[in-house]
Formats: sequence, C-alpha cells, structure tokens
Amino acid sequence: MFNQGVMSNFGATATPSTANPMKDFEVTSPPDDSITCLAFSPATIPQNFLIAGSWDKNVRCWEVEQSGKTVPKSMQTCGGPVLDVCWSDDGTKVYMAGCDKQAKAWDLASNQVIQVAAHDAPIKTCHWIKSPNYSCLMTGSWDKTLKFWDTRSSTPMMSINLPERCYCADVDYPMAVVGTAGRHIIVYQLEGKPQEYKRLESPLKYQHRCVSIFRDKKKSPTGYALGSVEGRVAIQYVNPINPKDNFTFKCHRSNGTPNGYQDIYAVNDIAFHPVHGTLATVGSDGSFSFWDKDARTKLKPSELMEQPITCCAFNHNGQIFAYSLNKYCFKYFYKSLGYIC
Repeated sequence: MFNQGVMSNFGATATPSTANPMKDFEVTSPPDDSITCLAFSPATIPQNFLIAGSWDKNVRCWEVEQSGKTVPKSMQTCGGPVLDVCWSDDGTKVYMAGCDKQAKAWDLASNQVIQVAAHDAPIKTCHWIKSPNYSCLMTGSWDKTLKFWDTRSSTPMMSINLPERCYCADVDYPMAVVGTAGRHIIVYQLEGKPQEYKRLESPLKYQHRCVSIFRDKKKSPTGYALGSVEGRVAIQYVNPINPKDNFTFKCHRSNGTPNGYQDIYAVNDIAFHPVHGTLATVGSDGSFSFWDKDARTKLKPSELMEQPITCCAFNHNGQIFAYSLNKYCFKYFYKSLGYIC
C-alpha cells in the first residue's frame, strides 16, 4: 500500500518518561514540533494506520500493530504548518490542509502529492464526504468560506460564505457542523447537495475550539459536542425532543487553589467512540477524560501530564485511542477499559 522511500526522513526523538505517566504505548519517531491533528484509517482497509499533522509542516503515517508497536510508514512535507488531515473513504488517500492556504491529496500507493484545493487564507479544516450521489473534499478556511471540491477539478463545486473565520468543523454524512469566530454555529444538510439547515449562536459563553458529531442508537447523526476555551463542553441535539436534552458540563479545570481561585483550561479536542457513543475530551491541563453523555457522568480521567494534550482520535472500531501531548503521540488501548465500553 505504501511507497516507503521517505521513511528515513522520520526523526528519532526520544520521549521523557515523565511525559507518559499512564505508561501508554508511545509512537515511534514522533514529529519535531506540536501535533495539530490525528486521524485513523477507515474500516475499508484491514490494518490500523495513524496519520498526524504538525507545526513542523509534516504529515506522518504509522502502522499500529495489535501488540501496540508502531511502524513508521511514510511522511510528506507541506508548504506550511499542517492544521488538519483526513482520509478518503477507501483508505487510499490522505488529505492535508494548513497554513500554506492549500489542501493536498497524498496517494499512499504511489507516494505522490497533488494540490486539490486553495483558499485566500490558511485552511483550518478538511473533511472527505462520501454520499450516494457525489464524493468531495470539504475545506473550511480563515478566509470566511466553506468550499466543496471535486478533487479532479481545480475549481470548487460549491463555495459558501461563512459569517466569520472557520475555527472547527466535523462531518458525518448527511450532517456537517461548522463553528466560526464570533460563536457562530452552522449545521449543513449534505443530502443531494450541501445546504444550510440551521444557524445558531453557541450556547457556550466563550469561543469554541472543537466540535464532534454524535449518533443516536440507530447510528444516525443527531447532534454534536462543542468544546470551548473556558473548560466547558456543550451537548447539542440538532432537533431535540426536549430542550433539556441540550446541556453543558465543566471539564479540564483544577480542583481549586489555596487562594480560592480555579485554574480553567481549554478543551482542545473531542472524539466519540464509534461503537458505544461515549466521548473523550482532551485539554490544555494535560489530561484526557472519558464521559457518558446519556448518563451525564465522567467515566474515567487520566493522570495529569506535563504538557497540554492537543488532539485525539479513536480508530474505526474504538479499540485504540490516540492522543498527542505536544510533539509526543501516545496510544491508549481502549479495549482494556471494558467497563467504559
């Protein structure tokens, strides 16, 4: 599957033991700068591959073996810091977007990279959309536009003006959710063609940083979790049966200090377990936690680590949870937590 001609470009930085109090599996040869995004390969390929983008302008790929060992497979360098990555539905390509104002497609078999999208400002988010009628790449930018690309063409299929800069987005067909500066949230219906379904103001008082779509018991996307810089998460149903179904909870905060003040940290990323619907949050306090949104309870917190956790991801069956601690990337085998799943 991989052309491995660039494996020698991987660094060999060792991780201090103090960075890993949970004794989780560490990824071999991590990036040389902070990790901005993580994505596991889809269920359409038998192996587990993990992609990471980082501020050092590189996108790296590892194969994650069942033993916990990671094998560096390949790496590509972009024209600026990488802000987001995603996989094609068939697992043959990785899409990369970032501060060079471009999105690129990395063909893993040939190890070739081509530009497939462009904006007038850095691209903050990229998501692959696979529908019965079309396939495309959705990109959200700080130029206040959301664009949809047939990757065979240099012009977008559609361009939508946003009220402000795109800060976060998620896609789970047929739903897309985009969060912008100014606390705007826009929900899109992707069936037929992308169109705005609902626009609202964030229920969180401070700026949101991440969003993740969740599904109902029938495995249909039904709402989203929104994380803010103020250590708070909002659970929002798109069409709530009862307004009380929507709620917020505090997280990634200190238990208190001698002077009576509480330290509050940003929620940097949210990921839902693909099978059981529990969610993980990671924060600038250097911890991650698992939550049950239906029971409204915290299931398990991690130990505090020495640096902020920037992003996280589950693999396709939810057996592996990956998180990044600054430039270090770790894997936490979720299947060992049967009582959570």
